[in-house]
Amino acid sequence: MAYSIRPYRDDDAKALADVIAAAIHEIGPHAYSPEQVAAWGARHPGPERYRERAAEGHIIFVAADGEDRPVAYALLEPDGHLDHLYNHPDHTRRGLATQLLAAAEAHAISLGLERLYTEASDLARPAFERAGYVATHKREFTIPHADREIPIHNWAMEKRLK
Repeated sequence: MAYSIRPYRDDDAKALADVIAAAIHEIGPHAYSPEQVAAWGARHPGPERYRERAAEGHIIFVAADGEDRPVAYALLEPDGHLDHLYNHPDHTRRGLATQLLAAAEAHAISLGLERLYTEASDLARPAFERAGYVATHKREFTIPHADREIPIHNWAMEKRLK
């Protein structure tokens, strides 16, 4: 299947909300407990938030399939924080994360940014490492969910551009 990387469009919002939900709930259980997946998934709002983020100046790179349907995306904040990198489970292991990270890096370089940084799940960490990111430390924290604090972790990672 042929894919393309393109800028976010307003009509992508619903599809991106579906991508993140599918990724968390179908891929997440490979590294996280059911409670962690539920808490993680509950933190991500619906389509309107993508429109808000784009309006705030965040750049969203979309991987689209041959019919121009979004199947993966990366969200880059103006300061170089890569806040999201999600891939629909039906479209993993096809190099989309690598392509999205390359698009984000090229954009960051064009802005003169000195580094990119993120908080990567255990599942996303290998993709970031292949793209040249280095883990600086493991982040242990909790997410409030269902009247409890659910412990979870991710990895602070960065890539120097200069």
